[in-house]
Amino acid sequence: MADRRVRTSDGLQLAVREWGDPSRSTVLLVHGFPDTSAVWRLVAEALVDHGFHVAAHDVRGAGRSDAPASLEGYAIDRLVDDIATVAGAVSPDRPVHLVGHDWGSIQGWEAILSAPTAERIASFTSMSGPPLGHVGRWMRSALQNHAYLTLLRQGIRSSYVGFFHVPGLARLASAQRDAIGRTRGLWGRALARVDGARVDEAWPAPTLGADVAHGMQLYRANIGPKLHHPTERRTDVPVQLIEATNDRFVPGWLLADLEEVAPQLHRRTVRARHWVIRSQPVDVAAWIAEHAFTVDGAEAGSDPADR
Repeated sequence: MADRRVRTSDGLQLAVREWGDPSRSTVLLVHGFPDTSAVWRLVAEALVDHGFHVAAHDVRGAGRSDAPASLEGYAIDRLVDDIATVAGAVSPDRPVHLVGHDWGSIQGWEAILSAPTAERIASFTSMSGPPLGHVGRWMRSALQNHAYLTLLRQGIRSSYVGFFHVPGLARLASAQRDAIGRTRGLWGRALARVDGARVDEAWPAPTLGADVAHGMQLYRANIGPKLHHPTERRTDVPVQLIEATNDRFVPGWLLADLEEVAPQLHRRTVRARHWVIRSQPVDVAAWIAEHAFTVDGAEAGSDPADR
């Protein structure tokens, strides 16, 4: 395992962790809220056993990476540019297999829907994070079809998003980051009990207080514009969708019809909750590897089983 720092186009320093042989095909893992790259350790180590080079970065504002000075610094375009920058640093000669969970998946969808970043991505595996534009279109469709009960149910599941938009809350969370950080043990025990997540000394991260305070800005900078002004885009990148059937934040109705966004989409369902990457890391790694082998084999014109 090795650590490095990568400079973004707007001058921030991102902390990047790597596992395995850099000459191998690279899997780039992008974490969600309120996590850091530490959430991926178990998946990363299993992917190395499958023969991959693996990289994961602390997204801007999280873990050991720098935090932007303004709300605009958390815009999705900046996050996508970070993915391209990290991909170029860890795999300069060939595209990466991108994997995202939660907000990392939201970023991943935006990356494969954005040129020229999509050219840096060989495949994408998505977990617990649909494209924001797709959610915006789903909301409009639900309103037009009078699916008010489903909208209410989703509103309850996503009530924390509205809470994060309360004026002054982000400043209060920043001022109280130490107090939030002291709940790290409680948070870890809750995830272990509810999600079956495997907790260790590095996850949840010691930076939890700052990660929560900064992570709120992701919602504040992106949710409104993307939901209110959804755009119609498609991607040719091969996508694997791992759907946790008991995910309390991202239910199946938010993942319906994603084939309209990604025609080369393969669905895989697993009986798990939101933090499937910590409850079933070996299985997740095997599914990522299978998807990447298939794509690499198809591009090389060979049988993936020969890998």
